[in-house]
Order: sequence, then C-alpha cells, then structure tokens
Amino acid sequence: MAHPTRNRGRKMMGEINVVPYIDVMLVLLIIFMVTAPMLSQGVKVDLPKAAAEPLQADQDPLILSVDLAGELYLNIGDPQAALSPERVIELASAVMRREPERPVVVKADRAVEYGRVVEAMALLQKSGASKVGFATESPAGETVPARKR
Repeated sequence: MAHPTRNRGRKMMGEINVVPYIDVMLVLLIIFMVTAPMLSQGVKVDLPKAAAEPLQADQDPLILSVDLAGELYLNIGDPQAALSPERVIELASAVMRREPERPVVVKADRAVEYGRVVEAMALLQKSGASKVGFATESPAGETVPARKR
C-alpha cells in the first residue's frame, strides 16, 4: 500500500526565479532617478567662485538666499517663497532663539549688487546671528559654505 502523502512524480525545485526581483529593482531605480533632482532645496543662484575652506557644522545651516532680482528666501518654511525683510527677521529670530549655535550662511547670486547682500547680512544680525558665513562655489563647481568671519 502506497503512502498517500508522498508524491513520487514531483521533484523539489531548489532554484529561485530572480527575474521578478530584477524588474522591481529597475522600477525602483527609475523612480529614484526621476525624483532625485527634485530633492534639491533652495533657490537657484549663480554663486561666485572661491577656494574657501568648508564650514564644519554638526547641523544644517540657516541659509538666506538672495536671487538675481534681489528677492530674499530662507531654507525654512517654504524655500521657494520670496520673503519681506520683516518676515526674514521674524523667522530667523525664531530659529536663533531655539538654536543659538546654528550656523548662518548667506547664499547670493554673483550679479546681485553688494549693497543688497550687506542688507541681507544686517537682517540676519538683527535676528540674533552673531556670525554669518557666505556660500561660494568651489573652482570644481560644488557649493561650499565658507568659514564664518
């Protein structure tokens, strides 16, 4: 009498079909490649080139961007919304009260007139930032927050 639980005609398959896993991996790679450029934050500015030492900081800096038109943007809240000088002082003051040691950087387009950059720095100092650094572009083409002065 044969045992009912044995299947003599079937063999155990010891292989794994990896084709579906490769398909899933390729779809995830495409999704990553499409979304990665959208993750860059801030306003597009043409930074001046300078060979400066990078800022050594444990936390992300508070960045005040000044675009070619002289509009002000902060990297907190909505980084794409232009802010009035009063709103910049209000937001930056709140950040500086919570984190007084947070690095502060001005990121200005190279074509912006010098007076507008000085006004931006003054706004940050009114907000409680004792040291303000400048973001520059290294000769190799990467953005580098410069050491604070």
